[in-house]
Amino acid sequence: MRPIYLDYNATTPVAPEVIEAMLPYLREHFGNPSSAHPYGHAAREVVERGRRAVGDLLHADSDTIVFTGSGTESNNLAIEGVARTSHGERRHIITSAIEHPAVTEVCRWLGKQDFRVTTLPVDEYGWVRPEDLEREIGEETLLVSVMHANNEVGTIQPIADLAEIAHRHGALMHTDAAQAVGKIRVDVDALGVDLLTVAGHKLYAPKGVGALFVRPGVRIEPVLHGAGHERGLRPGTEAVAQIAGLAAAAQLVARELITETNHLRSRRDGLEAGLRRELGDQVVRVNGHPEQRLPNTLSVSFRGVRADALLASIAERVAASAGSACHAQDVRLSPVLSAMGVEREWGMGTLRLSVGRYTTDEEVDEALRVISAGVLDATAAEDTETLRG
Repeated sequence: MRPIYLDYNATTPVAPEVIEAMLPYLREHFGNPSSAHPYGHAAREVVERGRRAVGDLLHADSDTIVFTGSGTESNNLAIEGVARTSHGERRHIITSAIEHPAVTEVCRWLGKQDFRVTTLPVDEYGWVRPEDLEREIGEETLLVSVMHANNEVGTIQPIADLAEIAHRHGALMHTDAAQAVGKIRVDVDALGVDLLTVAGHKLYAPKGVGALFVRPGVRIEPVLHGAGHERGLRPGTEAVAQIAGLAAAAQLVARELITETNHLRSRRDGLEAGLRRELGDQVVRVNGHPEQRLPNTLSVSFRGVRADALLASIAERVAASAGSACHAQDVRLSPVLSAMGVEREWGMGTLRLSVGRYTTDEEVDEALRVISAGVLDATAAEDTETLRG
């Protein structure tokens, strides 16, 4: 039997409906969307259908959607693309201490290109305080980039409030919504954002496709150079089959979002309640905002336990992550937990358990049993080692 999969924030399996939607564009409809003949017309039609489907999911017009190769590329295009429009008048970018490397690294690079980068702190729940942004923003601020929901602890940020502050000061607002899209309602107008990142493989579409919402009137320059695909913002022949898959995933999410959210929350809450019941609050601590949190994400710390050792002991039965999935082998205190002020004795034993569409109640019960037993064994071993010492 394969391990129970509790790592949906790292990536999702491709939904069967998505695979079926992709197959025709891997088999017979292989044309280049830029070609003028019928093969090209068929490919172009599915690309535009995909644009409408993603736009509908975000409550945006289809012509605001730019297809990319990943969420990382979308973040780079948003942040560096806006930075390239600045010619000295605005050279300040604000981000947060809990961003994904796809944001922090491009901001770090811009910091070496004569931009000033400010990193906002977060509170103990991983929440960016609007008053901190108000204090740091100024007339020279070009862009504010804060993720919609954190990939590690699940905290949902007050993006609408942050966007209002940014706009009041003449700055643009970008949010990396890779973890939010597909799990909670994402409405670009309600959020007030100018740019928003989507990653296909986080919502049951294939890897290798992403999207960027660009509000009309927002100036942005391409970061790649070539032909004029995607409104001149992303050169390269469109990945037609992947876009067909992203379209199918977006339509699936749009139809089932309420049901999906309830399903995710039920499984997540079952895991949390069970771990608290089996291990007690002296051993278990949950990280992230108690209410403003993704419905599928449980960041849980076990005091006195090493996450790498725990994951190794349960690997054949439960697949999960230690902190951020992008640093799965690194069990040092993650930047997110550090920014939240989590004590080292708790942070070293942190697992990220993220459920998904295909997680069953039976899997939750079995995972709960396996993880609890693993924690108790690790705690007993640590106690024995302490006595020997």
